[in-house]
Amino acid sequence: MARGGLVLGIETSCDETSAAVVAEGRDVLSSLVSSQVALHEKYRGVVPEIAARAHVEQLVPLVEHTLGEACVGYGDLEAIAVTGGPGLVGALLIGVTAARTLALTRGLPLVAVDHVEAHATSAALGVDPPPWPAVALVVSGGHTALYLVRGSLDVELLGQTVDDAAGEAVDKVAALLELGYPGGPHIERLARDGRADAIRFPRTWIDEPHANFSFSGLKTAVLYHVHGVGNKYGSLRHLSPSERADVAASFQAALVDVLVTKTIVTAQRLGVGNVVIGGGVAVNGALRGQLAAACAAAGGRLHLTQPQYCTDNAAMIAAQGYHLLRAGRIADLSLEPWAGLRRTGRARALQ
Repeated sequence: MARGGLVLGIETSCDETSAAVVAEGRDVLSSLVSSQVALHEKYRGVVPEIAARAHVEQLVPLVEHTLGEACVGYGDLEAIAVTGGPGLVGALLIGVTAARTLALTRGLPLVAVDHVEAHATSAALGVDPPPWPAVALVVSGGHTALYLVRGSLDVELLGQTVDDAAGEAVDKVAALLELGYPGGPHIERLARDGRADAIRFPRTWIDEPHANFSFSGLKTAVLYHVHGVGNKYGSLRHLSPSERADVAASFQAALVDVLVTKTIVTAQRLGVGNVVIGGGVAVNGALRGQLAAACAAAGGRLHLTQPQYCTDNAAMIAAQGYHLLRAGRIADLSLEPWAGLRRTGRARALQ
């Protein structure tokens, strides 16, 4: 017999096509992801037109496969949840159009989910009770932000990057060092052979009393260190393997230091003991390890999102969709996707 509270989630915000079935906002019955890394690798970044075409090709069979793996049919579902934004508009439009069509033809409610807020609450997947209230660090290729999560639908944006996201900076530094795409695993692997204290790269706003981030200066500092002021890309033949490893390790140390420090300070200033982390960069071992140590030292507790739910996935969309459905927050069938964060806000003073 099918379980109650079943929601089908659809996620197409960037370069991963995903569908999932989640029960009661917590229990994942099926979660499938079709990655586009091989399509974008030679461009060292996501090409929106290529991403959108891949979503068109992959989404329908992926949804059918997901339902089959969960052993449910459309008649067992309570709603269709879809990423409404933020993300690449062309990619989002594929998922939104499919979700609207399914909702209309199957007579199901449609729920629109903010996928960055879904990252902020993704640590609750498979967990009972959920770890709220918590300060949530969302760190990915497209977004870096801090949230105060009081409950599944009570998510307050505290601060965000004003320029590059952390994952974007990682990809660009990986390109500078002539590493593969996506850059995260390559930077982390190379950093293990380097010295984190070899180069003192900047830690922008690490001591400022707000929760905003900036990583463009860090990225530029790496560029100037590797190629000199006024230059962009060139040969790395002047760097030895150990020097390249030192650059990777020192860059990663600066990035992690800012993320960890601002997260812990924010939690302390708000008097919140729980910290959660989500987003693709949240799988980084150095970030997880240092954040765990910092939480323990501050008397707090870190709740890690399971690695398979860190990158963009439909399970977190379906989970948020369940709570939105229960709150009566149903989307109109004329739903249109949105590109940016819906609540950009100002830097919140946390003194």
